[in-house]
Amino acid sequence: MYPAIFRNDSARRTTMLSAIFLGATFFLSLPPAFSAVRLHQLFGSHMVLQRDVEAPVWGWATPGEKVSLQFQGQWRQTRADKDGNWKILLPPTPAGGPHAITIQAANTIVLEDVLFGDVWVCGGQSNMQYTLKMLGFEETDSTRAHNAMLRFINVAVDLDYLPKKDIKGGQWFSASPESIRNLSGTAYFFGQHLQQHLGVPIGLISSNLGATSIETWMSTGALKAFPQFESVTSEVENLNKSFAQLEEELREFRKSWDRQYYLKGPGIEQHWEKPETDVSGWQEIDIPNFWEYAGLEDHDGAVWFRKEFGLPEGFSGDTFNIALNQIDDYDIAWVNGVKIGESFGNRNWRNYFFPANILKPRGNVLVVRVFDIGGLGGFYSAAFWGNPILNGTWKFRPGLKISPDTFPTPTVPNGSFFTHPSLLYNGSIAPLIPYAIKGAIWYQGESNALPGRSEEYGELLPAMIRDWRNNWGQGDFPFLIVQLANYLPEAEQPGESSWAELREAQMKALSEPHTAIATAIDIGDANDIHPKNKWDLGERLGLAARRIAYNEDVVHSGPVYQSMSVEGRQIRIAFSSTGGGLLSRDKHGYLRGFAIAGADRKFHWARAFIEEDNVVVSHPEVPNPVAVRYAWADNPGPLDLYNKEGLPALPFRTDAWELSTKGKRFVLEEHGF
Repeated sequence: MYPAIFRNDSARRTTMLSAIFLGATFFLSLPPAFSAVRLHQLFGSHMVLQRDVEAPVWGWATPGEKVSLQFQGQWRQTRADKDGNWKILLPPTPAGGPHAITIQAANTIVLEDVLFGDVWVCGGQSNMQYTLKMLGFEETDSTRAHNAMLRFINVAVDLDYLPKKDIKGGQWFSASPESIRNLSGTAYFFGQHLQQHLGVPIGLISSNLGATSIETWMSTGALKAFPQFESVTSEVENLNKSFAQLEEELREFRKSWDRQYYLKGPGIEQHWEKPETDVSGWQEIDIPNFWEYAGLEDHDGAVWFRKEFGLPEGFSGDTFNIALNQIDDYDIAWVNGVKIGESFGNRNWRNYFFPANILKPRGNVLVVRVFDIGGLGGFYSAAFWGNPILNGTWKFRPGLKISPDTFPTPTVPNGSFFTHPSLLYNGSIAPLIPYAIKGAIWYQGESNALPGRSEEYGELLPAMIRDWRNNWGQGDFPFLIVQLANYLPEAEQPGESSWAELREAQMKALSEPHTAIATAIDIGDANDIHPKNKWDLGERLGLAARRIAYNEDVVHSGPVYQSMSVEGRQIRIAFSSTGGGLLSRDKHGYLRGFAIAGADRKFHWARAFIEEDNVVVSHPEVPNPVAVRYAWADNPGPLDLYNKEGLPALPFRTDAWELSTKGKRFVLEEHGF
């Protein structure tokens, strides 16, 4: 158990999972206390600024200091306000470059090779995050691989209770064979499509993280409209402190607390962290686990854990990482008697990096002092999130015992990267505002579908779109959504599907202006939640952008359900977005993926065929049909219905029957990941 809130310094300094790519921190200047002018880290050489609008450039300086900016031979000036903030607007500038920008105050900063073009934010979870390197893709077209008109910045993952002013790290790169390996595959193919068709520079701001749910990308203000988040939003508002403030308070708190309360007991006094400690009387426990489930009941306070490990075969790095994942509530970790990290908060993720020179090929001793302040205690993240060092059998021994009712505890940040509402918005989206952008692309939803919160998503996604737009203050900028791919074993019979229900929820976002869907229903992988075909997906997003953002007369979507009519024993389906007409990719003209039901609501795989640019659906056991569903499954299997432009029909249902995920809402779990 832990009082509401999370965070630990070590977790903040490091990435949570190996899949998370962190761009290099790029400080143009790092003065103490604003003694010299400093730029927001989005601004750097090789960046792309939004064309044809007033593009803001901002940063910090000594309060009251005059800041000057030179662009195209003209100087613009302002003064830093009482908090050291300053901002200068560049005039609307057509696509092109390169340009130089000089910022001058007590010091001078020169940005070179700056282009003006169109800037897109690329957000979501792992399918947006997955880089070309992770996908195993090698660009064979040298023109695309060396495309100086395509540029990107990977925003370092960060989180907070309050909106941050700056990103933790990131650097602009031009597309090269080396740099694009670290770029989101979805973003890369989307950016290449736009750059080649528009002929202008394209800038991609990649800010995403795998395994994240939508609510962590939404502001506290947006979530206040939903009662299920009230406990979180009210607590954060009442606290009204950032991670940095809480961490500073913790440092002050520990000056007396460590000695009087926390760093006490036989383990501390006898130095159980030392490798030579006699552990012959220690018990064994399989991790992950709570110690109450291993026979150590009615114990709050310190329990010491110990395990030996060897280096992975072929390891030769200078730094080693031990991921301990989530621990209830506090911990200190040592390897071979050397302290490698400590954390506070039961929901945060422990990820300790340390010099590899303290390690041996075999027989390294890892000791972790876990401190529980009430309720269950121990390592608790599911084994799925574990690793060979963490998972498995450990030795353990109880140390200092406390009374939770009287033991003083600090208030610390406490929330998972992946699920805690608003944390990633505050750390990784809010700091981007008000950088001028053209629009956003969004690939996320798996983490909301897996626990069955698909119906809820139909309310959250439109709210998030409105939230981003309102906070950016750039009107209804285009927002393009990837509809989830087919995944898991092909459905043998028609049935309920949280995956299908989430795809429908994504479609509800089209009620917002200037939105579009790029479906991946036909390019997924039954055995891999991260399908490799991001090329076609990027092309589909590019078509959607050309239609929604650039008003080109292009077919940007596959057939979309429009209406149905019952004709005796069959149902006729009409579509919009048919382009040049409907097409079956089956050589016999059949259409797979359709199911039909009568009033009994029992669906049967149906016979379906194209007739006069409609689809006619029937089944001999459904003489009085009332409803049709198409591609309504986690994985509907091979599909045949496309328009002649080669874009697949989007999944749909004609009924309004209650969904399997109805009423399932967010709950802040005590031990959720």
